[in-house]
Amino acid sequence: MPLEAVASSAPLAGVTVVALEQAVSAPMCTRTLADFGARVIKVESPHGGDLSRSLDSVVNGLAAHFVWVNRGKESVTLDLKTSGGMNILYRLLEAADVLVSNLAPGATTRLGVSPGQLASRFPDLIAVEIDGYGPGGPLSGKRAYDLLVQAESGTCAVTGHKDAPAKPGPAVADVTTGLYAAVSVMGLLFGRDRRRAGGCGGAAVAVSLFDTMMEVLGYQLNYTRHSGVDQQPLGMSSPAVAPYGAYRTADGHTVVLGTTHDLEWQRFSRNVIERPDLADDPQYATNEQRAEHRAALDEAIADWCAGHDLAHIQQSADAAGIGNSRFNRISEVISHPHLQARDRWRVVDTPAGPIPALLPPPVIGGFTPPMGPVPALGEHTEAVLGELGIGADEVDQLRASGVIGATDVAGADGKVR
Repeated sequence: MPLEAVASSAPLAGVTVVALEQAVSAPMCTRTLADFGARVIKVESPHGGDLSRSLDSVVNGLAAHFVWVNRGKESVTLDLKTSGGMNILYRLLEAADVLVSNLAPGATTRLGVSPGQLASRFPDLIAVEIDGYGPGGPLSGKRAYDLLVQAESGTCAVTGHKDAPAKPGPAVADVTTGLYAAVSVMGLLFGRDRRRAGGCGGAAVAVSLFDTMMEVLGYQLNYTRHSGVDQQPLGMSSPAVAPYGAYRTADGHTVVLGTTHDLEWQRFSRNVIERPDLADDPQYATNEQRAEHRAALDEAIADWCAGHDLAHIQQSADAAGIGNSRFNRISEVISHPHLQARDRWRVVDTPAGPIPALLPPPVIGGFTPPMGPVPALGEHTEAVLGELGIGADEVDQLRASGVIGATDVAGADGKVR
């Protein structure tokens, strides 16, 4: 299918997003919008751009974080500390549908582009501001990164092991906040015509990492609020259900097994580990009782798993309709047969050459995600300014005065200079 046809069939075709973003949360939001076909213009500082560009250089000289959440975007460099840079930004916003930002606390207000400040000038603009803690509270002015918010929110207290809390490996606060922001944008775009009928199609959206983690922690918050008990982290298990955990196998693998209700427990204990005595024991009759006796059940299951290899355990569990999986390292998941069989890998262009990238999770009939290139810093500055009617001579003047920067280029070895 031609690129133009793919673009025109995209759910967000014709939507333009301007992004003032750093790191992961807002870039995840805008990459998600780009995956649905929106045009995303990423405004970066001429002085290094998005800070995640320089976190490492493992992807052919590019940073792993950056290539993950910035494909399919256009990079424009603007020094927003200059009047010339701000004037160009305002011109971009005149033609934009959405502005997404996650700058430091108070930065959008100082620049004059907070949602409230933009409402009268751009009444049709959907302005999304992602921050750490949300406005109006004692922590509102603090800087907030993924780990900091995970610690403040209690997420780390329910991860890891007792007396050894841990941060979840993925950037859970950043990613989920970015996705909530993207969902908010899509909902507001869907309802924009109705709002326009009322005289204003725009809207202001505030999404914070802290509030998002409160949502993610819904089960734990409810449990502790109503029981008064702080649940202890259980490593690769869950305080909500039992048995449910990871066990070593006879051939040196780790298998994860779990039951979610009483009928599954009966099948598991009778048909998988062949312990009808456990199935008949009244102290294990309900999930709540099994959770209270988790240690005894884990010992019995661990003993059984230690006597069988992974294939036998998984075949037995599958035959009984019991959930199970193999514990994999990231290096093993990269070539996972389930990804290969479903053709989930694609090739994405970058300034340092093509790289593999996973398709986004939604599989939409009749639509193929564009999987656009990862931009070099400032790569699209001249083209985008040209769309605004700014000619080559003026571009040269803007570059000479520092309002825009030079475009990164790749050397012969593929590494960005």
